Amino acid sequence: MKVKKKYTFLIVTFSVLAVVCLVALLIVFAFNGIAAFYHAGFEKIAEKMESENSNNPINVTHYDIQVELFPDSETISGEVGIHFNVDQNCELIAFDFNDGFDVNQFTVNGSETDYCYNSDKISVSRTFVPGENYSVKILYEGTPEKLGLGSFNFDTYNGKSFIYSLNEPVFANTWFPCNDVPDDKAIVKVCIVNDSDKVSVSNGRLLNVELIGGKKKYCYVSDYPVSTYLIALYSADYKSFGDRYVSLDGTDTMDLIYYVSEDLLAKAKNDFSIHSEAVKIFAKRFGEYPFVDDGYGVAQFLWPYGAMEHQTITGIGTNFISGNRFHTDILVHELAHHWWGNAVSPKTWKDIWLNEGFATYCEALYWEAKSDRKALISTMIKYKKDFETGTLYNPGADIFSRIVYEKGAWVLHMLRREIGDELFFKVLRNYFEKFKYKNADTEDFIEVCEEISGKNLRKFFNQWVYEGIGIPELRYGWILKDSIIELKLIQLQKNLTFTFPLDVLVKTFSGNEIWYKFNISSRDTVLNLKADDGISGVIVDPDKWLLANIKLLNGKQY
Repeated sequence: MKVKKKYTFLIVTFSVLAVVCLVALLIVFAFNGIAAFYHAGFEKIAEKMESENSNNPINVTHYDIQVELFPDSETISGEVGIHFNVDQNCELIAFDFNDGFDVNQFTVNGSETDYCYNSDKISVSRTFVPGENYSVKILYEGTPEKLGLGSFNFDTYNGKSFIYSLNEPVFANTWFPCNDVPDDKAIVKVCIVNDSDKVSVSNGRLLNVELIGGKKKYCYVSDYPVSTYLIALYSADYKSFGDRYVSLDGTDTMDLIYYVSEDLLAKAKNDFSIHSEAVKIFAKRFGEYPFVDDGYGVAQFLWPYGAMEHQTITGIGTNFISGNRFHTDILVHELAHHWWGNAVSPKTWKDIWLNEGFATYCEALYWEAKSDRKALISTMIKYKKDFETGTLYNPGADIFSRIVYEKGAWVLHMLRREIGDELFFKVLRNYFEKFKYKNADTEDFIEVCEEISGKNLRKFFNQWVYEGIGIPELRYGWILKDSIIELKLIQLQKNLTFTFPLDVLVKTFSGNEIWYKFNISSRDTVLNLKADDGISGVIVDPDKWLLANIKLLNGKQY
């Protein structure tokens, strides 16, 4: 997911004794942070992250989802089959399902069965044993509750119906019953029934389109496992166009298909044309695009704050189709999620930085590949903040904060400096291959990093991911003593003392540049550098590898 920085002014007018008082309230939608925006129900996220996967024996293998849309009444009629097994003997199983629907039928292995439906769970009591396959079928109808970021939306565009979903993180269950956790990935088939003038879109490849009276039924299927938060539904007056991507080995040609309203067709053709090259850039870095058989697509939706990386069919807000490629970062970010988040998915939401930090760093990698190292550095500088509100791991209700996105990107950038380019990209390739179509957590990533690099990186990840809050406040100054530069470094931040590699560049009046590399592990450090020539300057961290606020002591040499 990518959320653009927004500044929204809410002006509330009060009239007292004919005097109009305008009160402007500035609500800052932080870049990739939307804590002020969440609809009712977002408080469930923190609770869900605490309880997810606790003693849940269900392993879903396949979802068969059919949803009929009724835009006029803003209701849906659903028929969902869930195929699953269990990993332990149990007498009760429960699926997440927002309890605002009328359930018309509930069967287990084809037989109608008593069930319990409350507290956003639908459950059944009977004996389930490992080694057996089970199927539950649920028929229901009603109005989906809009929770989280707007989990299911009946909207209009240019006076016409426009319907879409946005499940992340735990709100797929607002429109279909499921095991709504990121680490229970399953194969999915989605059929959408809507008025015959609408085009409906979901994950995977289009299987067929069927006329049913005055309606059309679009069925999509994917053989790649997907997490529930990545399952998508879009239905609108779409026009489509496409492109092609040829795999790195030249053996596969993949369709790129785009869906937008007719008024945005020309703009979208220019904006979306970056994808074929972007797929190739990431495929070269990490490994081939992981959903070649399904292709890749982008669909316009009406979410006004950014985009969402639904598996194989990204949703992008209407506001971000400019025709001038102003929002290429968003498109690149969502594409990158198909490696980081979709193919390799998090085990829990505590590990969300493995999605968003990785995708954010991919924006920088894209511009580095398109331009040069200066583009990488300028992008990273844009991400630099103080990050004083919490840790990167287990962000709780701050799941979509700057820390997760931008500090996550900086951790990867610093890891690249820590182990070197060759090993860093080898780590990413091996991590991708090892956990492709599976789930991983931070410890899994660390294990790959240490295995490939041969280094103990526990201190690195503890201070930047698990424990460290904020960043180093580094001050420096230097004096020349005979032919020796005495460089003084002081860490001023409270609490944690950071350990990090540091580059220092010495420039001489004769034009020479002398590079030094140090490992800093104390709050007060004095380094001695040779200086056989007149010194014109000393630059600390010249290539911007370190996430730190670096300034001269007292604004001058000491």
